[in-house]
Amino acid sequence: MHSLLKAFWQEEEGQDLVEYSLLLAFIALAAIALLSSAGGSIKTIWTSINSNLTSAAS
Repeated sequence: MHSLLKAFWQEEEGQDLVEYSLLLAFIALAAIALLSSAGGSIKTIWTSINSNLTSAAS
């Protein structure tokens, strides 16, 4: 029983998949946070560009 637990504890197969999954989830959360915080300023920029193009066209 002791050797079985020791072998299970030292086994590292599948560990990379968990680490990469956690890293991918962290990157996705960071990207969502950055894009949602930058959304307001991007909307302001596009609104300004649209206003300038509309006034230039008329």
